[in-house]
Amino acid sequence: MILDFILSHHRAFSLLTGFFLDTLLGDPHFLPHPVRLMGKFIAFLEKRLNKANDSAKLQRFKGFLLVFFVVAISFSLSFMILFACKRIHPILFLSIESLMCYQCIAAKSLCHESMKVCHALKICDLLGARKSVSMIVGRDTDILDERGVAKAAVETVAENTNDGVIAPLFFMTILGASGAMAYKAVNTLDSMIAYKNARFRNFGFFAAKLDDFANFIPARISAILMILSALLLPGFNSKNAVKIFFRDRLKHASPNSAQTESVCAGALGIQLAGNTVYGGITEEKEFIGDKTREIEEKDIFRANVLMYATTILALILSELTII
Repeated sequence: MILDFILSHHRAFSLLTGFFLDTLLGDPHFLPHPVRLMGKFIAFLEKRLNKANDSAKLQRFKGFLLVFFVVAISFSLSFMILFACKRIHPILFLSIESLMCYQCIAAKSLCHESMKVCHALKICDLLGARKSVSMIVGRDTDILDERGVAKAAVETVAENTNDGVIAPLFFMTILGASGAMAYKAVNTLDSMIAYKNARFRNFGFFAAKLDDFANFIPARISAILMILSALLLPGFNSKNAVKIFFRDRLKHASPNSAQTESVCAGALGIQLAGNTVYGGITEEKEFIGDKTREIEEKDIFRANVLMYATTILALILSELTII
């Protein structure tokens, strides 16, 4: 009777189980992870398809082929595995579906890695803080002071509240674990080949556009839930979060990244973004939020509290939607 009930609501069960597994275990590096496999597959194809002497149109076409195959294989392979497991035994199906959901959620690892930065700053270990933040951001970190390091960590937590947590939950809710795997493929493609440099400007064009499309709705859901979290949590300024969201949510080259960053900046009363250095080249960016006070290492912890509160609200919403 209980098993029949769980099977009839398997997606809700697996999603919830996946969240609890992530909360307990995070992302142990000794265990194989599908995102790492996706990364190796993308790197393998990119080396063979991306040729500097190809025309811009040919580079875009090859980039489209890479995106299509990586996303299609990620979805179809996970779907076939689940289908086979369901035919073998329902408990095996539930176990593997829960494992896939767990591997698509990155709340614990995001919190763990960003808090390494917080702890290093707390003991005035700037070199250690720079090293820790370099593991979670793409900018040059060796030139950052304490406030620059803290800002980079807060921005990463704010942006990845959507990319690493809410968007996967969104696709799990509407398309199941296979849909979440496809989203992780899209997100991995964006992080690997969607750079605006000579090598990837054309080849990564479709990867960047697909990531923008896939995150469009989840990013806005994330921002709304983050505002609600700021309202429910003590010590966060929900009124200012709304103000900065409507004013600064589009102050980013991406249509999605500033959605949650603006809410986080407003809720904490700090200023994020601004000019950033990548590979020795300064990239001009608008500021997000008002500098009502200087950023500090405790803001990394506060950003993680906001991230987890947003995640719990998203989880509740997902469960209600499924059931």
